[in-house]
Amino acid sequence: MSYTAESTTNGTTSRPSGRHDVNVGHLVMGIAFLGLVGVWALIQGDVVGRSDVRWLLPVPWVLAGIAGLTVTAASSGRRWSARQTGWVDTSTTTGDPAAPDEDR
Repeated sequence: MSYTAESTTNGTTSRPSGRHDVNVGHLVMGIAFLGLVGVWALIQGDVVGRSDVRWLLPVPWVLAGIAGLTVTAASSGRRWSARQTGWVDTSTTTGDPAAPDEDR
């Protein structure tokens, strides 16, 4: 199986840009993970004392939450954000969702 990096549209050659949608959940958890690794490195390197852990551990979670809220607010136009949907296919349902479905 081969992958072609170039595609033709209307007679012009274009390359994929590499830009993809931002998944806010992945971004938030990635920032939290990197922050917790940073806190662990500071503790292991004796840069901070054991008494500072109480205020230092919540910092990655707060920063990740701020980043998530910022990205969510900035992507309210849905330009670069991924649309998260549930497991239920809503495209086939019509009418009142609480009403019993007679086709089943």
